[in-house]
Amino acid sequence: MIRALLFASKTGYQVREFYSAAERLGIELVFVTDRCHVLEDPWADQATPFVAGPEALAGRGPFAGVLAVGDQPALRAAEAARRLGLRFHPPDAVRAAGDKFLTREAFRAAGLHVPAYRLIHPDQAACAPAYPCVLKPLHLSASRGVIRANDAEQFRQAYLRIRRMIGDEPVLVEEYIPGREFALEGLVTGGRLQTLAIFDKPDPLEGPYFEETVYVTPSREPAQVQRAIQETAQQAVTALGLLHGPVHAEMRVNPHGIWMLEVAARPIGGLCARALKFVLGGPREIPLEELLLRHATGEDTSAAALANGAHGVMMIPIPRSGIYLGVQGLEQARGVSDIMNLEVTAKEGQKLEALPEGASYLGFLFARARLSEEVERALREAHKRLHFQISPALPVIK
Repeated sequence: MIRALLFASKTGYQVREFYSAAERLGIELVFVTDRCHVLEDPWADQATPFVAGPEALAGRGPFAGVLAVGDQPALRAAEAARRLGLRFHPPDAVRAAGDKFLTREAFRAAGLHVPAYRLIHPDQAACAPAYPCVLKPLHLSASRGVIRANDAEQFRQAYLRIRRMIGDEPVLVEEYIPGREFALEGLVTGGRLQTLAIFDKPDPLEGPYFEETVYVTPSREPAQVQRAIQETAQQAVTALGLLHGPVHAEMRVNPHGIWMLEVAARPIGGLCARALKFVLGGPREIPLEELLLRHATGEDTSAAALANGAHGVMMIPIPRSGIYLGVQGLEQARGVSDIMNLEVTAKEGQKLEALPEGASYLGFLFARARLSEEVERALREAHKRLHFQISPALPVIK
């Protein structure tokens, strides 16, 4: 039996997708999580807690590969892979990829385009290199805490807001990078990047917050722009020292060139991966999780190609903070041409937080069509038919 390690912070959508893919491939997936190490298998998933260390995992092996869902799990996976002799990204590379300041330093040293930036510690005077600027917590993902400021007062308010979120950690401040934003999903083998998909992000992400909504692939950019994105992403992978495993990169493009925002040492998160289907040596379409498992366990996946047609996902944004009461229009949205699926992940009675504090979505819309334009149209049309009820949260009286 082939065994593989999967590191994750909790049992979620993507973890279940990996388990399904592993079952199809005949791979035994050993789950490693941040669950309490004192309780005896509290969720009956036979998971090994992070704190148990690689020694506890060795007895459950041998393992053919390792994967991770999320930034912190990726670092744990890298440390375990090094101790167990498995192929993965080096721990120092994963650490740099998960720290926005270290990422900027690596990109600057490699000669990539970087904005003016500085790190502000709690005991230092907070000021911007120029306006407009963007303030960023170092270790949060999914645009949490990322705020644009156009003047000194907006900067002060943004800085205080981020401080309430992260406490005494430093804050990165950098010049705002104008331009169109893209994402790249890829696999790295021996330091060489294989591009699986380039996503257009057609919504203008100009601030003050940077909530991502629509991802569509294949990109509608000219071939030379797509080549430049791939080449720059490869330079970024090399600059960080990433060697083996999935990566999710984000970048902006403007008349001055390609500006890398980040390269995460993990795949695209949440349910978004469902927007991607691939073919690998046969007519059967496979999901991203199956492709990643094949790569992690040593199979040659260099021939993998995006399945025919255009694919897209909308991460349904939370328009305002409050208590989620429900949604109307589900059947009307599902009936829109080219919509493949609709998943509402918010639960009735759940307290919702919008960006910049929030870290979730109301749900996900998936579409597939012949052209990327048709996918985007379907996603927006279906979203217009959904009407979410969110009531204001009552203030806590102390």
